[in-house]
Amino acid sequence: MKFGILGSGSWGTALAKILTDNGNNIYWWNRSAEAIEIFKQRHINPQYLSSAKFKMDHLQLTTEPQEVIQHADIIVVAIPSAFTAGALQKLPPRIFENKKIVSAIKGILPEHNLLLNDYLKDQFSFSITDYFAVLGPCHAEEVAKEKLSYLTFSGLDESMARDIAACFKTNYMNTVVNKDIFGVQYAAVLKNIYAVGAGIAHGLDYGDNFLSVLIANSADEMAGFLRKAGIINAEVGYNDSEKLKTSAHHNYAASVYLGDLLVTCYSLYSRNRSFGNMIGKGYSVKAAQLEMNMVAEGYNASRCMYEINKQIGARMPIASAIYDILWNQSSAAEGFKIIEKELI
Repeated sequence: MKFGILGSGSWGTALAKILTDNGNNIYWWNRSAEAIEIFKQRHINPQYLSSAKFKMDHLQLTTEPQEVIQHADIIVVAIPSAFTAGALQKLPPRIFENKKIVSAIKGILPEHNLLLNDYLKDQFSFSITDYFAVLGPCHAEEVAKEKLSYLTFSGLDESMARDIAACFKTNYMNTVVNKDIFGVQYAAVLKNIYAVGAGIAHGLDYGDNFLSVLIANSADEMAGFLRKAGIINAEVGYNDSEKLKTSAHHNYAASVYLGDLLVTCYSLYSRNRSFGNMIGKGYSVKAAQLEMNMVAEGYNASRCMYEINKQIGARMPIASAIYDILWNQSSAAEGFKIIEKELI
């Protein structure tokens, strides 16, 4: 299998490292010709995860996304969701024919309010059977340090998902495979919103005791949305022993749902937690974005999920309060007084 990566941020860089460490040759798109030249000289991405060294004989770097797509069988899309549509919209409508796409996006495309698979279907007539998603719990910074991590690969074609996952399995990366393509993507979107909330709570000087209750209730709220949306594998703590005897499946919800939520809410590497922390300390949204100089997916996600939930009808007081703080200029302190009354 020949891989191509669209996106050269932290997460795209981490995935490129994993693939090349495993001996895979990849085509990789970077907008900046200057960054590519530095990359060739120093064997690092000068803008992101500069501690990660690359084997250059496994890399073909280009500023042309079409070149990446034409030379690859499997396209990993690792562009922040806010910029994905802009990066793809000028591509020819049939360019993804006979390709597989792996979404490494942990958000919803805000201009369209769609998951990437729905956008690809609308704009490129791309089939969901050729679409896969890769999720955590996994921070790019720990990949760069080769700390043991886990990736979850989801796709309706489970056999192909397993083949793709095998290309990412290293001595520092374990992989899990499932068919829950919609559940894992929505969970990834929601956990970013709740991580912003965890950051706001920290900025408001709530303690660990409160934070644990907030995150536990967020996990329950997430599961409620997923069940209401028709996703059946949202339970943690349930294992069917008979199925385990005949299947490689375990209850992956514990990792890709709860595990990803926990690491994004607690980790100091979490952009969403950092963004929320600044909001809690009194920064405006704009000031926090400028201070970070990186994308916190939970910001746009909060509005997207607020709109999507108008159709789903799940009860989501925590996500709704975070939406009001970020988009309706509600006071963070007042918003969390409302959340306090909802927690059990």
